[in-house]
Amino acid sequence: MTENTFYKRIILTQDVLAIIAKIDEFKGLWQGSVRLSPQILGRLKKWVIITSTGASTRIEGAKMTDEEIERFLRGLKAKAPASRDEQEVAGYADLIGRIFDNWRTIQLSENWILQFHGILMYFSEKDKAHKGNYKSVSNTVVMTNKRGEQIVLFDPTPPYLVKPEMEAILSWTNKQFETGEVHPLLVIANFIFEFLAIHPFKDGNGRMSRALTNLLLLKTGYSYVPYVSLDEIIEKTKADYYLALRATQKNHKTDHQDITPWLNYFLNALLEQVKRAKKIMDEDQPEKLLSEKQLEIYRLFDKSEFLSVADIEKLLKGEMPQSTIKQALSRLVKSKLLERIGQARGSRYRKIGI
Repeated sequence: MTENTFYKRIILTQDVLAIIAKIDEFKGLWQGSVRLSPQILGRLKKWVIITSTGASTRIEGAKMTDEEIERFLRGLKAKAPASRDEQEVAGYADLIGRIFDNWRTIQLSENWILQFHGILMYFSEKDKAHKGNYKSVSNTVVMTNKRGEQIVLFDPTPPYLVKPEMEAILSWTNKQFETGEVHPLLVIANFIFEFLAIHPFKDGNGRMSRALTNLLLLKTGYSYVPYVSLDEIIEKTKADYYLALRATQKNHKTDHQDITPWLNYFLNALLEQVKRAKKIMDEDQPEKLLSEKQLEIYRLFDKSEFLSVADIEKLLKGEMPQSTIKQALSRLVKSKLLERIGQARGSRYRKIGI
């Protein structure tokens, strides 16, 4: 693949330019006027790591829910992942968390991509032999339909061509980021499509592509990315995701290359992410200002109309001191999220509006 080929397959339309303009308008708005505190952003990022991990692993066939993942990750230090699903979840959560925290010091290079794959597969017992290395055998890309049948999508790059083809797309992408000749969103879309077409690893290519998308968006200034899960949006539009890839891959390495189907899907997914980020920025939701302990107590009222301090202590199985519970309840009352009924030991609490 030549540099000219990477250029020619990007077809600009008025629709594409209009979507890019909307995304970039919000990019500037977020950078210039976001009012959320570091505490809120930290909690949003923590939850996005969970939702992105759940979505990205479920796209590939895992079954764990976000709630199961949250509980599992909380206890990961004490207990190593056992099942295949747990191993994949632990690897992706580690990778996406590192990207969110360290993207400024990470470069788009072969070395970093191989390191990413090593992190992704770190816990996976069946992938020990090839983690952090390009594939050594051919890998056909398949999709499982609703009936459980596997459909061949395409045959990717053979192993002996993986390194030169990865070097070519990495060189082109970094050159565009430096020169600004092509809009960064078009560059990212082109890079991710080519990465998936090469399919450089024996396993983990889909998860790697989504992790790399998050990295490249952050490195090109889309700083709201850690607070709204793009992976979750892709999971919810998985059928369209595969259709767009199939439609684009049909003409890959032909004289009629055109990434328009993939580009349209990719930009619309980013536009949905913008809408969700704007909602976070615009909505005045007091619960976003709560600490984790306060939020944990507040959620108990989803299942119980009235709760006393003793009730909460019992529900939390003694894991939170009574003094902390009382302080949290006081904050929830001040925030007008709960109201207190009764006095002293007879006090009970309920959500306002119930």
